[in-house]
Amino acid sequence: MRTLYIECNMGAAGDMLMSALYELLEDKDGFVAAMNGLGLPGVRLEACPATTCGIAGTHMRVTVDGAEEHEPDAPGHDHGQGHVHGHDHAHGQEHPHPHAHDHDHGHVHHHHHATPGHIADLIGSLPLPETVKEQARAVYDAIAQAEAKAHGCPVGDVHYHEVGALDAVADVTGVCYALSLLRPDRIVVSPIHVGSGTVRCAHGVMPVPAPATANLLAGVPVYGGAVQGELCTPTGAALLAHFADSFGPMPAMTVQAVGVGIGTKTFEQANCVRAFLGETAEAGNGEIVELVCNLDDMTPEALAFACQRLLDAGALDVYTTPGTMKKGRPGQVLTVLCAAAREGEMAQHVLAETTTNGLRARRCGKYFLTPGSQTVQTPWGQVRVKTAEGFGVAHKKPEFEDVAALARAQGVSYETVWQAAQQAADGEADA
Repeated sequence: MRTLYIECNMGAAGDMLMSALYELLEDKDGFVAAMNGLGLPGVRLEACPATTCGIAGTHMRVTVDGAEEHEPDAPGHDHGQGHVHGHDHAHGQEHPHPHAHDHDHGHVHHHHHATPGHIADLIGSLPLPETVKEQARAVYDAIAQAEAKAHGCPVGDVHYHEVGALDAVADVTGVCYALSLLRPDRIVVSPIHVGSGTVRCAHGVMPVPAPATANLLAGVPVYGGAVQGELCTPTGAALLAHFADSFGPMPAMTVQAVGVGIGTKTFEQANCVRAFLGETAEAGNGEIVELVCNLDDMTPEALAFACQRLLDAGALDVYTTPGTMKKGRPGQVLTVLCAAAREGEMAQHVLAETTTNGLRARRCGKYFLTPGSQTVQTPWGQVRVKTAEGFGVAHKKPEFEDVAALARAQGVSYETVWQAAQQAADGEADA
């Protein structure tokens, strides 16, 4: 499986992520030329060789009208990735020229604020694949919602400083475009170092991580530490949260290429994001919980009723197996399968619906084929077919109810309809 692992030991910002991914691309010059040909007003990208603590990499210099956007210098500030975190009313740069808003045709005009709607229109107008634009708009939607929540205002009232907005649009679209070219099957991200201390912004001093960043990283494993400053920007947080399939340590993988995206600030440790591209072996693609208890004092009717109630409550599967309990009593071992996130809830249902006073919980890795469906035509009518694919395996099985209904209506045997549907499904697969 083609896997991309992103290491965020010093947080992440949009340009650092883009720089790391840029180093993994085969046609690096073509990527820069394509980004510079998008028509973003005044925006230009330049891939600059850089080093941090002796590690060589790339800093993707993003300029707007020849100037690279930087945060105000302040003690305990971030690593200077040139990102305006949000909008003028939050913790972005102050708007230096309070002109009237005049945004036409989806463009972000100079010296103006930009709203989420203007940004979405601008991204929609770019000559990029539609899937890339959809991803970029989704990332920006997440940023706008996080900013609105952080500052207690409607999403429509969020305003981005114009120069910082163009800088961030380049970062977001650049990352989305680079990922579309790399085409990883799976993206794994390390726990994210967010930094510590405070950051100075237009309206005062805010704690790290800044409120919008904290909102974007809800549910994501993060940590602080001794490094003073804002290591993860809202743009970086939004991109990682959107694209990561999972968070954790680097999986066992055969690494084919390593990309290093370098920040502009200097720390005692290497200020970079690393991206590892390689192959991982097929592995369990999920986790499941088994809840198990022994029962020797429930009637068959009561146990059957309890099993149905557990299925109705959301269990993935419920079954019993005969067993010999204490004192030689015959009984049943009840097993309930559920999603890991619902372990506590489902355990309560088991205790409420059965006579057990306790149960065992086991977390298991799970291998499963991706489910799907299709419809095939038989001489007697249409039949839905369940499909499942993955790990180089494909299963197809006609739906029982559809087959049975046609068999009854047409006066033919179940097996006759089933065979016709199976042959039709297999024929479509071969075609």
